[in-house]
This record gives sequence, C-alpha cells and structure tokens, in this order.
Amino acid sequence: MLDIAEELHRWVEQGRDVAVATVVAVGGSAPRPSGAALAVDAGGTVIGSVSGGCVEGAVYELCRQALQDGRTVLERFGHSDEDAFAAGLTCGGVIDVLVTPVRADDPVRPAVAAALAAAARGEAVALARIVSGPAELMGRALAVGPDGSRTGGFGTHPRLDRTAAAEAGAFLDAGRTGTVEVGEQGSRCGAPLTLLVETSVPAPRMIVFGAIDFASALARVGKFLGYHVTVCDARPVFATRARFPDADEVVVEWPHVYLERTDVDARTVLCVLTHESRFDVPLLELALRLPVAYVGAMGSRRTHLDRDERLREAGVTDRELARLRSPVGLDLGARTPEETALSIAAEIVAARRGGSGASLTGAHTPIHHDGTPTPGGRIGSAT
Repeated sequence: MLDIAEELHRWVEQGRDVAVATVVAVGGSAPRPSGAALAVDAGGTVIGSVSGGCVEGAVYELCRQALQDGRTVLERFGHSDEDAFAAGLTCGGVIDVLVTPVRADDPVRPAVAAALAAAARGEAVALARIVSGPAELMGRALAVGPDGSRTGGFGTHPRLDRTAAAEAGAFLDAGRTGTVEVGEQGSRCGAPLTLLVETSVPAPRMIVFGAIDFASALARVGKFLGYHVTVCDARPVFATRARFPDADEVVVEWPHVYLERTDVDARTVLCVLTHESRFDVPLLELALRLPVAYVGAMGSRRTHLDRDERLREAGVTDRELARLRSPVGLDLGARTPEETALSIAAEIVAARRGGSGASLTGAHTPIHHDGTPTPGGRIGSAT
C-alpha cells in the first residue's frame, strides 16, 4: 500500500475508514508487482490499482465487504478459461491479494498510519503484515523505521514482533517488497507464518554528468522513471537551473570531485555525457569502482576505444571496464536528444530488471522477470 502512500495518508489523516487491497504475490504474466495496492473509502471512492483493470471490480467488492465486517481476507485471482469476462487475469497470470480493513478502531490502524506518514514524507519505512497464519493475527501490522523503531505489532507475541522487525529491516536495507516465512511465535520452527513486507525508500539517484541538450532530455525521462536527478558540469555557463528545469539539483563542479563527495548506493545510476577525456577519465576511473547499479558513457565507437585505452593507462582493470555501458543505450536508431534519452533509459530499466533488451515479438522469454531472491533467503516476488 506504500505505493499510494501520499493520497492514502491524506485519507487516514482526515479520519476516513478505508479498506486496502495489496498484491502479496504474483505468478506468470501479472501486470502489477507485489506491494501494488487499491484502496476504497467508506464513500466508495477508489485510488490505486492491483491488476491494471482485470480484477479491479471483484477487489473493489472485497474492500467494501471488509469495511462492513472488519475481516482481513487473502484472495487468489487467476485466469478463467470458462469465462473470459469472469473475475480473472486474462493475461494468464495469478495474483494473491490481501484485503485489510483500516478503520478507526482496527488494530492495524496505528502501524499503517505511521508507515503511510513516513512514506508520504519521503522517509524510509517498512510495513510487515501477516498474510497467512492464525486467524487472531490476521489484520495486524508492524511498521519499522531504518533505525529499528517500531509502531504496532502482533498483540501478545513479542518474539514474533522481534523476528518481524528483523526481517522488515533486511527488506528495508535492500529496498525490496516481498514475502518471507517465519515460525509461529517468532521462532524459525513450528507452524509457519507468512509475512508481507512492503518498503518505501527515498527515490534512487540518477546523476547525469555533462550539461548538454541530451542531459536535459535524460533528466526529464529520469524524473518520469522516479529518480532523484542531479545534473553536474564544471562549466557554470551551461550548468544552470534554466537549462535543466526538470532536474532536482544542478551542480557546478568538476564531475569526479562531485562524485567523490556525494552519496551513492546500489540503486544509483551514473550517466556520463561529457565525452571529453579531461572529464571522462578521472570520473569513470572513480565511478567504475563504486557499488552503483549502472555506469554508462556517451560517445562514438571511436571515442569509446580511445576512452577505453586511457582508462587502462589509468589503472582501470578489465573487470572494472566490463561494468561500463559504452556506447551508452540500446540500439533504437536514436538521433534526437529525446530518442537518445529513451535509449539510455531503456538500457537502465533492462539492467535493473534483468531484461535482454530484445523485442518481445516472436520471443518466448517471460515478459515479467520473477524469481528475485528476497532478503529472507527465499525466492519470491520482489520489486
């Protein structure tokens, strides 16, 4: 539900009774990932989506029922061969949906409210809920902050609270959403419980080096994809807010100096569009040794070969050079800055999701790539 945190937080702040349907797990070709949510208030207003339209009507009715009877339910939706218009995923996938009432007096409310407030502020938070287990624990939740602080819990089960908090912390560190099994009462043995852990983390960073027209187009696409975008260039006449209105930050500094002092993590993408050796070489020498998700550099194949040779002379190893996407982007035949930005963004998405970048037409590979290891050590749906 944290994917609709901003609007849902407003609803909760207004004192509305709501029911929230959340995708717990997906199988096959399902349109929305784990954590995708749809919420309904007592007046019948809807926000969010769990399936892109396939089963929304049926989920809406489940939410209305939950608002009436206060019961948390887990429902599975799959393809219906008998009736294509039945409540099924015509794309052939299967989704499990958890429907939880979040009314003023429901035990889940404090944890949900705390998680929504943090996510709406752009802060890191994890929300753990039981999706299978004893009936008395269904409909309870635990919100966990990056410092280990907790709100809510699972009643008289302190060991379960501690275990859930530890699992939620691991998911939060990885910025993932998914399910994990724990033993009843919080042990790793006995009757298993399944937790859905949703996380909301600050937007990943896209740092674009080189204040050129291609950078302006890439900044727009980066914002569209949900990145916090920084444009950096050592030339103050080019690195201006007026030229890059879509960027969150415009920094006037030598690229490698800025990269040395700024924070990056495993979700950060670095796009080097300067294609000038005095900027590129010291920048890429540093970038290729950082634990970031993606490093791409613009330039012709001739520029790439020259840059590659200079980097080797600077001591960059073959293993480090293998991380470099150069020339940057997928082969779309792009010519304009906007087309080139799309090409780069497509390569970033493919690298992030494990896609091949090949056309889906005529292919027999999965459209949605599943099987990502979760922090709990199991294979499941994760985003």
